[in-house]
Amino acid sequence: MKNRLLALLILACVCLPALAGAEDAYTVTKREMLTRYDSPTLTYRIETAKVNGTSCYLTTVWLQDPARQIKKVISPWHQSLAKAEDLAKKVSGAALVINGSGYVSPRYPEIPDIYPGESADYYYTPLGSITVVDGEVYRDLRGVPFYGLTLEEDGLHMYAGADNADVLEKKPIQTWSFYEGCPMAENGVDILDHDWAFANRRAIRTILCKLTEENTYLILTATSRHGLTLVEANQFLLGEFDTEWIYDLDGGPSTALFRRLQGKKTLKLIYGAGQKIVDVMGFVE
Repeated sequence: MKNRLLALLILACVCLPALAGAEDAYTVTKREMLTRYDSPTLTYRIETAKVNGTSCYLTTVWLQDPARQIKKVISPWHQSLAKAEDLAKKVSGAALVINGSGYVSPRYPEIPDIYPGESADYYYTPLGSITVVDGEVYRDLRGVPFYGLTLEEDGLHMYAGADNADVLEKKPIQTWSFYEGCPMAENGVDILDHDWAFANRRAIRTILCKLTEENTYLILTATSRHGLTLVEANQFLLGEFDTEWIYDLDGGPSTALFRRLQGKKTLKLIYGAGQKIVDVMGFVE
């Protein structure tokens, strides 16, 4: 009897660590180089891979001066949305363009409970308590914390519940934002709410990471209908890359990834559904 108990105790000690680590498991297969771009001020590498069986693009981009090489183009404020390809064409000299902020429209009327006013007050504008375009403040909801990305003089930054005054004090050039739960990781630590239903829903995704290498960013574009949950994406990104932060941009039908080939003048769509969206993020030489 004592021997059986001892055997069970040893088995439990062996199995528990394996079970504890099971949640962090992910699989990566068929990782291959698709295309690359090299110039003195901008480089990108686009790889294809399957993450947990989902077809993805992994785009690594380096910029000499992110503050002047990352651009935002927005659809007509409070009037309408615009197709991603039409917004992308307005990013002069872009080598890469991706979709940006989440938004509110008559089709998607829900706004966070802490936002003042009615849904219609936010139609055809980005989510987020702050909206800045080319240094001009379009929205500043005082008393509503800011969850999103800013472009500042030293590059992109992520904020997870910052006071608006503190953010605006940094004089952001541009902002992009989605739901308040979209900051996923900071300083290599998972800060995602694993109980959030949206984080556990399989979906097409656009996720942006700041890597620890200077002026270097990674874009994960999860494309197949099977999709990835944010929890899965975090496990993969934190497991494979050294990140300063990870942020979930708008995804689903809004997902778009455009690239310009070396020596060419025209952007080509790698992935996207022609959805009307509110803004884009472009990377230029």
